[in-house]
Amino acid sequence: MKRITTLFIALFLVTLGMSATVWTPKTVPIIHLQDSTRYVCNPEGILSQSACDEIDAIFRAVEDSTGVQALVAVLSGIDPDDCFEFSRLLGETVGVGVEGRDNGIVVVLSTTERDISFSTGYGVEGVVTDALSKRIQVNHMVPYFRDDNWDEGMVEGMRELGKYLLDPELAAREERKEDRLFVILLLFLLCAPIALIYLGIRLTKKCPNCGKYKLKLTHTETLYKNARGKKVRYTYTCQNCKHQVNKDYYTSYGNSSGRSSGTGGGVIGGGHFGGGGGFGGGHYGGGHFGGGGAHTKF
Repeated sequence: MKRITTLFIALFLVTLGMSATVWTPKTVPIIHLQDSTRYVCNPEGILSQSACDEIDAIFRAVEDSTGVQALVAVLSGIDPDDCFEFSRLLGETVGVGVEGRDNGIVVVLSTTERDISFSTGYGVEGVVTDALSKRIQVNHMVPYFRDDNWDEGMVEGMRELGKYLLDPELAAREERKEDRLFVILLLFLLCAPIALIYLGIRLTKKCPNCGKYKLKLTHTETLYKNARGKKVRYTYTCQNCKHQVNKDYYTSYGNSSGRSSGTGGGVIGGGHFGGGGGFGGGHYGGGHFGGGGAHTKF
Protein backbone atom coordinates (compact mmCIF):
# COMPACT_ATOMS: atom_id res chain seq x y z
CA MET A 1 0.00 0.00 0.00
CA LYS A 2 2.86 2.36 0.84
CA ARG A 3 4.47 1.63 -2.51
CA ILE A 4 1.22 2.41 -4.35
CA THR A 5 0.85 5.69 -2.44
CA THR A 6 4.41 6.72 -3.32
CA LEU A 7 3.81 5.87 -6.97
CA PHE A 8 0.59 7.90 -6.97
CA ILE A 9 2.35 10.96 -5.50
CA ALA A 10 5.14 10.68 -8.05
CA LEU A 11 2.66 10.46 -10.93
CA PHE A 12 0.77 13.44 -9.52
CA LEU A 13 3.93 15.55 -9.37
CA VAL A 14 4.87 14.60 -12.92
CA THR A 15 1.38 15.46 -14.13
CA LEU A 16 1.52 18.76 -12.26
CA GLY A 17 4.83 19.61 -13.94
CA MET A 18 3.47 18.71 -17.36
CA SER A 19 0.41 20.90 -16.82
CA ALA A 20 2.43 23.99 -15.87
CA THR A 21 0.98 27.15 -17.40
CA VAL A 22 2.46 28.41 -20.63
CA TRP A 23 1.42 32.00 -21.26
CA THR A 24 0.73 33.62 -24.61
CA PRO A 25 0.46 37.37 -25.24
CA LYS A 26 -3.35 36.96 -25.32
CA THR A 27 -3.69 35.01 -22.05
CA VAL A 28 -1.57 37.15 -19.71
CA PRO A 29 -3.97 38.74 -17.18
CA ILE A 30 -3.49 42.53 -17.46
CA ILE A 31 -3.81 43.80 -13.89
CA HIS A 32 -3.71 47.46 -14.92
CA LEU A 33 -7.12 47.12 -16.58
CA GLN A 34 -8.63 46.30 -13.16
CA ASP A 35 -6.55 48.74 -11.09
CA SER A 36 -4.94 51.79 -12.68
CA THR A 37 -2.25 51.92 -9.95
CA ARG A 38 -0.88 48.47 -10.74
CA TYR A 39 1.44 47.59 -13.60
CA VAL A 40 2.94 44.22 -12.63
CA CYS A 41 1.32 41.08 -14.05
CA ASN A 42 2.41 38.42 -11.57
CA PRO A 43 -0.18 35.64 -12.03
CA GLU A 44 2.00 32.86 -10.61
CA GLY A 45 3.20 34.78 -7.58
CA ILE A 46 6.84 34.63 -8.65
CA LEU A 47 7.43 38.07 -7.14
CA SER A 48 6.53 38.98 -3.57
CA GLN A 49 3.74 41.49 -2.99
CA SER A 50 6.21 44.03 -1.61
CA ALA A 51 8.30 43.83 -4.81
CA CYS A 52 5.18 44.29 -6.94
CA ASP A 53 4.11 47.27 -4.82
CA GLU A 54 7.47 49.00 -5.27
CA ILE A 55 7.52 48.46 -9.04
CA ASP A 56 3.90 49.64 -9.29
CA ALA A 57 4.84 52.84 -7.47
CA ILE A 58 7.73 53.46 -9.87
CA PHE A 59 5.57 53.23 -12.97
CA ARG A 60 2.69 55.14 -11.39
CA ALA A 61 5.11 58.03 -10.90
CA VAL A 62 6.43 57.62 -14.46
CA GLU A 63 2.96 57.72 -16.00
CA ASP A 64 1.81 60.65 -13.85
CA SER A 65 4.93 62.63 -14.70
CA THR A 66 5.59 61.76 -18.34
CA GLY A 67 2.57 59.86 -19.68
CA VAL A 68 4.75 56.86 -20.55
CA GLN A 69 2.77 53.66 -19.98
CA ALA A 70 4.40 50.47 -18.74
CA LEU A 71 3.50 46.83 -18.45
CA VAL A 72 5.64 44.38 -16.48
CA ALA A 73 4.99 40.64 -16.77
CA VAL A 74 6.74 38.04 -14.60
CA LEU A 75 5.97 34.59 -15.93
CA SER A 76 7.35 31.07 -16.12
CA GLY A 77 6.68 29.44 -19.50
CA ILE A 78 5.89 31.59 -22.52
CA ASP A 79 4.77 30.99 -26.10
CA PRO A 80 6.52 32.08 -28.24
CA ASP A 81 9.53 31.10 -26.18
CA ASP A 82 11.57 33.98 -27.62
CA CYS A 83 11.24 36.43 -24.73
CA PHE A 84 12.00 39.52 -26.81
CA GLU A 85 9.41 38.58 -29.44
CA PHE A 86 6.94 37.73 -26.66
CA SER A 87 7.36 41.14 -25.03
CA ARG A 88 6.91 42.93 -28.37
CA LEU A 89 3.77 40.94 -29.16
CA LEU A 90 2.41 41.52 -25.64
CA GLY A 91 2.84 45.27 -25.99
CA GLU A 92 1.25 45.26 -29.43
CA THR A 93 -1.64 43.01 -28.34
CA VAL A 94 -2.48 45.07 -25.26
CA GLY A 95 -1.71 48.41 -26.92
CA VAL A 96 0.62 49.75 -24.25
CA GLY A 97 1.14 53.49 -24.78
CA VAL A 98 -0.96 56.03 -26.64
CA GLU A 99 -1.80 55.63 -30.30
CA GLY A 100 0.13 58.11 -32.36
CA ARG A 101 2.67 58.65 -29.59
CA ASP A 102 3.53 54.99 -29.02
CA ASN A 103 4.99 55.85 -25.63
CA GLY A 104 4.84 52.40 -24.07
CA ILE A 105 7.38 50.01 -22.61
CA VAL A 106 6.97 46.33 -21.82
CA VAL A 107 9.21 44.32 -19.52
CA VAL A 108 8.95 40.53 -19.51
CA LEU A 109 10.81 38.12 -17.24
CA SER A 110 10.52 34.44 -18.11
CA THR A 111 11.93 32.24 -15.36
CA THR A 112 11.61 29.14 -17.56
CA GLU A 113 13.46 30.65 -20.52
CA ARG A 114 15.75 32.49 -18.06
CA ASP A 115 15.46 35.63 -20.11
CA ILE A 116 14.72 39.27 -19.32
CA SER A 117 13.41 41.51 -22.11
CA PHE A 118 12.55 45.19 -22.63
CA SER A 119 10.46 46.24 -25.65
CA THR A 120 9.87 49.91 -26.38
CA GLY A 121 7.28 51.76 -28.38
CA TYR A 122 8.51 54.06 -31.10
CA GLY A 123 8.06 57.10 -28.85
CA VAL A 124 10.31 55.74 -26.09
CA GLU A 125 13.17 54.38 -28.19
CA GLY A 126 15.01 57.68 -28.07
CA VAL A 127 15.19 57.58 -24.27
CA VAL A 128 15.44 53.88 -23.52
CA THR A 129 17.85 52.94 -26.26
CA ASP A 130 18.86 49.39 -27.07
CA ALA A 131 22.23 49.99 -25.43
CA LEU A 132 20.68 51.42 -22.26
CA SER A 133 18.23 48.50 -22.06
CA LYS A 134 21.07 46.04 -22.30
CA ARG A 135 23.18 47.88 -19.75
CA ILE A 136 20.34 47.91 -17.17
CA GLN A 137 19.74 44.21 -17.67
CA VAL A 138 23.37 43.16 -17.48
CA ASN A 139 24.44 45.44 -14.63
CA HIS A 140 21.34 45.65 -12.44
CA MET A 141 19.25 42.53 -13.02
CA VAL A 142 21.11 39.50 -14.33
CA PRO A 143 23.47 39.21 -11.32
CA TYR A 144 20.39 38.64 -9.10
CA PHE A 145 18.56 36.44 -11.60
CA ARG A 146 21.46 34.02 -11.81
CA ASP A 147 20.77 33.23 -8.14
CA ASP A 148 16.98 33.05 -8.76
CA ASN A 149 16.57 36.25 -6.73
CA TRP A 150 13.64 37.53 -8.76
CA ASP A 151 12.54 40.25 -6.29
CA GLU A 152 15.88 42.04 -6.05
CA GLY A 153 16.63 41.77 -9.74
CA MET A 154 13.29 43.16 -10.84
CA VAL A 155 13.13 45.95 -8.25
CA GLU A 156 16.70 47.07 -8.89
CA GLY A 157 16.25 47.01 -12.66
CA MET A 158 12.93 48.87 -12.59
CA ARG A 159 14.36 51.53 -10.31
CA GLU A 160 17.09 52.14 -12.84
CA LEU A 161 14.66 52.10 -15.78
CA GLY A 162 12.29 54.48 -13.99
CA LYS A 163 15.15 56.90 -13.34
CA TYR A 164 15.75 57.36 -17.07
CA LEU A 165 12.06 57.52 -17.94
CA LEU A 166 11.52 60.29 -15.36
CA ASP A 167 14.55 62.22 -16.59
CA PRO A 168 14.99 61.70 -20.35
CA GLU A 169 17.89 64.19 -20.38
CA LEU A 170 19.83 61.87 -18.08
CA ALA A 171 20.23 59.31 -20.83
CA ALA A 172 21.25 62.05 -23.27
CA ARG A 173 23.84 63.42 -20.84
CA GLU A 174 25.32 60.00 -20.25
CA GLU A 175 25.42 59.33 -23.98
CA ARG A 176 27.29 62.61 -24.54
CA LYS A 177 29.69 61.65 -21.78
CA GLU A 178 30.31 58.30 -23.43
CA ASP A 179 30.86 60.08 -26.76
CA ARG A 180 33.46 62.35 -25.15
CA LEU A 181 35.23 59.38 -23.63
CA PHE A 182 35.27 57.70 -27.03
CA VAL A 183 36.79 60.78 -28.65
CA ILE A 184 39.43 60.99 -25.94
CA LEU A 185 40.28 57.33 -26.38
CA LEU A 186 40.45 57.73 -30.16
CA LEU A 187 42.75 60.73 -29.86
CA PHE A 188 44.96 58.81 -27.45
CA LEU A 189 45.21 55.87 -29.83
CA LEU A 190 46.10 58.21 -32.69
CA CYS A 191 48.56 60.35 -30.76
CA ALA A 192 50.33 57.66 -28.75
CA PRO A 193 52.33 56.27 -31.71
CA ILE A 194 53.35 59.79 -32.74
CA ALA A 195 54.45 60.55 -29.19
CA LEU A 196 56.45 57.31 -29.01
CA ILE A 197 58.16 58.09 -32.30
CA TYR A 198 59.03 61.60 -31.07
CA LEU A 199 60.34 60.18 -27.79
CA GLY A 200 62.45 57.64 -29.63
CA ILE A 201 63.97 60.29 -31.89
CA ARG A 202 64.65 62.56 -28.92
CA LEU A 203 66.36 59.77 -27.00
CA THR A 204 68.72 59.20 -29.91
CA LYS A 205 69.98 62.72 -29.36
CA LYS A 206 70.70 62.33 -25.64
CA CYS A 207 74.38 62.25 -24.77
CA PRO A 208 75.21 59.46 -22.28
CA ASN A 209 78.09 61.53 -20.94
CA CYS A 210 76.55 64.93 -20.17
CA GLY A 211 72.84 64.17 -20.51
CA LYS A 212 72.22 66.96 -22.99
CA TYR A 213 70.17 66.33 -26.14
CA LYS A 214 73.03 67.45 -28.32
CA LEU A 215 74.15 64.32 -30.21
CA LYS A 216 74.60 64.88 -33.91
CA LEU A 217 75.58 62.45 -36.66
CA THR A 218 79.09 63.44 -37.75
CA HIS A 219 80.54 60.40 -39.52
CA THR A 220 79.43 57.25 -41.37
CA GLU A 221 81.74 54.32 -42.11
CA THR A 222 81.07 51.00 -43.85
CA LEU A 223 82.82 48.39 -41.73
CA TYR A 224 82.34 45.54 -44.16
CA LYS A 225 80.21 44.51 -47.12
CA ASN A 226 79.69 41.11 -48.71
CA ALA A 227 77.08 39.14 -50.67
CA ARG A 228 74.88 38.67 -47.61
CA GLY A 229 74.82 42.23 -46.36
CA LYS A 230 76.78 45.09 -44.92
CA LYS A 231 77.60 46.66 -41.57
CA VAL A 232 77.76 50.43 -41.19
CA ARG A 233 79.02 52.43 -38.21
CA TYR A 234 77.38 55.76 -37.41
CA THR A 235 79.34 58.13 -35.22
CA TYR A 236 77.50 60.74 -33.17
CA THR A 237 79.27 63.66 -31.52
CA CYS A 238 77.84 65.66 -28.63
CA GLN A 239 77.79 69.34 -29.52
CA ASN A 240 78.07 70.14 -25.82
CA CYS A 241 80.86 67.94 -24.43
CA LYS A 242 82.30 66.47 -27.65
CA HIS A 243 81.68 62.90 -26.38
CA GLN A 244 81.41 60.43 -29.26
CA VAL A 245 79.02 57.47 -29.54
CA ASN A 246 79.32 54.75 -32.18
CA LYS A 247 76.24 52.89 -33.43
CA ASP A 248 76.73 49.84 -35.64
CA TYR A 249 73.88 48.79 -37.92
CA TYR A 250 73.78 45.61 -39.97
CA THR A 251 71.67 45.37 -43.12
CA SER A 252 70.91 41.97 -44.65
CA TYR A 253 70.37 41.71 -48.39
CA GLY A 254 68.14 38.68 -47.84
CA ASN A 255 65.39 40.64 -46.03
CA SER A 256 64.55 44.14 -44.94
CA SER A 257 65.28 43.62 -41.26
CA GLY A 258 68.42 44.78 -39.52
CA ARG A 259 70.01 44.47 -36.12
CA SER A 260 72.10 47.00 -34.30
CA SER A 261 74.65 47.02 -31.55
CA GLY A 262 76.14 50.03 -29.81
CA THR A 263 79.63 50.72 -28.54
CA GLY A 264 81.15 53.56 -26.59
CA GLY A 265 78.26 53.83 -24.11
CA GLY A 266 75.29 53.35 -26.51
CA VAL A 267 72.69 55.93 -27.38
CA ILE A 268 69.30 54.56 -28.49
CA GLY A 269 66.77 54.26 -25.67
CA GLY A 270 63.92 51.74 -25.86
CA GLY A 271 62.79 53.76 -28.00
CA HIS A 272 0.25 59.25 -24.18
CA PHE A 273 1.13 61.59 -22.48
CA GLY A 274 -1.35 61.15 -19.62
CA GLY A 275 -2.58 57.69 -18.58
CA GLY A 276 -5.31 56.13 -16.46
CA GLY A 277 -6.04 57.90 -13.18
CA GLY A 278 -7.78 57.09 -9.90
CA PHE A 279 -8.05 53.65 -8.35
CA GLY A 280 -10.50 52.13 -10.82
CA GLY A 281 -9.55 50.27 -13.93
CA GLY A 282 -6.82 51.80 -16.02
CA HIS A 283 -6.44 51.61 -19.77
CA TYR A 284 -3.83 51.39 -22.44
CA GLY A 285 -4.17 53.65 -25.44
CA GLY A 286 -3.33 51.53 -28.46
CA GLY A 287 0.39 52.14 -28.76
CA HIS A 288 2.55 50.27 -31.25
CA PHE A 289 5.92 48.57 -30.94
CA GLY A 290 8.83 48.25 -33.32
CA GLY A 291 12.09 46.48 -32.71
CA GLY A 292 13.46 48.68 -29.93
CA GLY A 293 14.76 47.28 -26.70
CA ALA A 294 16.93 44.34 -25.75
CA HIS A 295 16.92 41.00 -23.99
CA THR A 296 19.47 39.08 -21.99
CA LYS A 297 19.73 35.39 -21.18
CA PHE A 298 21.07 34.46 -17.77
